[in-house]
Amino acid sequence: MDLTQAAQSGLSLGFHSSPIPLQLLDQKQETRIDNEENQTEDEQFSILGHQMCIKRPRDNSSQSSASSSSTNSSKRVAMDPGLESRRAMVRAWGNHPLPIADPEIHEIMEKEKQRQFKGIELIASENFVCRAVMEALGSHLTNKYSEGLPGSRYYTGNQNIDQIELICWSRALAAFGLDSDKWGVNVQPYSCTSANFAVYTGLLLPGDRIMGLDSPSGGHLSHGYYTPGGKRVSASSIFFESLPYKVNPQTGYIDYDKMEEKAMDFRPKILICGGSSYPREWDYARFRQVADRIGAVLMCDMAHISGLVAAKECVSPFEYCDIVTSTTHKSLRGPRGGIIFYRKGPKLRKQGMLSHGDGSSHYDFEEKINFAVHPSLQGGPHNNHIAALAIALKQVATTEYKAYMQQVRKNAQALASALLRRKCRLVTGGTDNHLVLWDLTTWGLAGKCYEKVCEMCQITLNKSAIFGDNGAICPGGVRIGEL
Repeated sequence: MDLTQAAQSGLSLGFHSSPIPLQLLDQKQETRIDNEENQTEDEQFSILGHQMCIKRPRDNSSQSSASSSSTNSSKRVAMDPGLESRRAMVRAWGNHPLPIADPEIHEIMEKEKQRQFKGIELIASENFVCRAVMEALGSHLTNKYSEGLPGSRYYTGNQNIDQIELICWSRALAAFGLDSDKWGVNVQPYSCTSANFAVYTGLLLPGDRIMGLDSPSGGHLSHGYYTPGGKRVSASSIFFESLPYKVNPQTGYIDYDKMEEKAMDFRPKILICGGSSYPREWDYARFRQVADRIGAVLMCDMAHISGLVAAKECVSPFEYCDIVTSTTHKSLRGPRGGIIFYRKGPKLRKQGMLSHGDGSSHYDFEEKINFAVHPSLQGGPHNNHIAALAIALKQVATTEYKAYMQQVRKNAQALASALLRRKCRLVTGGTDNHLVLWDLTTWGLAGKCYEKVCEMCQITLNKSAIFGDNGAICPGGVRIGEL
């Protein structure tokens, strides 16, 4: 590099707040520097053998320069009148209420609130949460990331989040009368479908077999379902092999003898009880017998009846099942999400040929299920949901909640009786829980048409498959829930 050119271009070393030019020393410059000694203070040094000089202004010149720089800076700020307004907008952005921040969304939300308030809600999978649950869902807890479990988070700053989740665990076990030495719980699943798939992922290998109630018989898609044409509908049927058991077409009740016969032939590694449109009690003891005969894990999806189970208004699956899953927003009246209960500690019975049944005397579900939830299937949990669930579970343990569940069941039975008096055909002829399954095929009606007529009358219910249908595409019935 030609340092002469550098000097001419104004190159500086940055030792001062204002650029200071570098100059090469020659005889002429030395003479000039001597003559100007009273005006500047010079600093000499060499770079690569070349003598260099930095000209420094005297103190009064420096002060004048600093004053000038400050004045220019002030002028630059003053020349941008929009800066402060933009800063104010950024500060205010986080404090605007919804009607101001997004009036379009707020208007639609208000319309939905009025629809729920003025209409009759009879969808069996929906409920109304309390104000405290909604406040927790809309709280600052949504800001925190907390991958992992209490005490072993990926991020720091989770001491308060840990306390909330531990309280939620405790209340979940207490709500169903479970011993913490014998049962564990995971409250992080985003839905019951996610919870079910986490169980499969934790305990099975791709291609392993599961068996649940057929969807047109009242089962759920997450228990494995194929269309009559053989299309695999849910992830559980895509990654695992499934064969459903069905209800008796004459009575609408589960045919337990045929279920056992199928299970003995198919040999699923997980046998599933529970459904989304089955209005009767489940014979968990019979399922336990079959599961033990084939060496299967017995899992119950109690999504629809978990509130009734907690209130002891229907038979509990916990006495017989190894794993129990549920939603948290139906009869539990909590936020939208899922939950998994699993046995731990010494085994109560001998496990059969399961890959996870390694001959040990203790259950090994805890680590496998927790790892399946995170990191296998999910990221960080929704802390606002977990706090809201803890609030809902606290209410579940009260006598007022038990009275509420008793009335829910009475209402469903009253509705069933009224429909039967009007010669309507109900699957199984009645109900033992919170829902009624109405078969419209005898009237030549389709469920999708009937639900639209009801919606025009501000009554919301949903079409539902009836055993014998070609599937859920054109269901022949409607499901009516009393929550």
